[in-house]
Amino acid sequence: MGKLLIVDDDEALRRLIRLEMGDSYEIIDSGEPEQGLALALEHKPDAILLDLRMPKYSGYELLQTFTSFSRTQTIPVIIVSGEAGGQTKEHCKQLGAADYFEKPIDFDALRNCVRQISKTRRFVPRSEVRVRLQVTLKLRGTDKHGKQFEESATTENVSLSGFLCACSKELAADSIVSVYLSVPREDYVGKAKIVHADFKHLPLRWYGCLFVEKTGPWVLR
Repeated sequence: MGKLLIVDDDEALRRLIRLEMGDSYEIIDSGEPEQGLALALEHKPDAILLDLRMPKYSGYELLQTFTSFSRTQTIPVIIVSGEAGGQTKEHCKQLGAADYFEKPIDFDALRNCVRQISKTRRFVPRSEVRVRLQVTLKLRGTDKHGKQFEESATTENVSLSGFLCACSKELAADSIVSVYLSVPREDYVGKAKIVHADFKHLPLRWYGCLFVEKTGPWVLR
């Protein structure tokens, strides 16, 4: 029998998940987010079900801990939250979440998700650590309409080889931008490809960027 770790301060929901999924999985649960890492290390679950809004700790911080720490980064983390919206889901994805379920939970879909990711992702470690960090950048290139642009952008998170940032320009997927660190001085970092874009939260647009050339200093080494 597989194991599921639930970290959620809603006791009623933890009890419901136990009732719905306890016939297929051994359930370990806690309403104390500070215990989450210790329980994951002790029990080595097949998947972790994590809430985003809990007292004392943000679920985002715990998600980043799970997906960054070498001894837990192979465990899929599924967000189970009352928060809706594409930006929240995309942010969780960037931090390494395997999937995202809104409350109330579709348990048939959740069971299928856990079954699939525990088979396909459990032993696939993340290649890089992503760090939630706001860094001011300057991007230069050609926008989707063929016009040259130069614009400041702020990262949401960064990794050794890329970053998620927001800016107002409309950029095409697979286009290349030149990246500069703006603080404390303007330093050229290299060139990055736009690998995905989210235009749902105008006027800002969110871009996932992957370096294709890096010749200057970056925030992670």
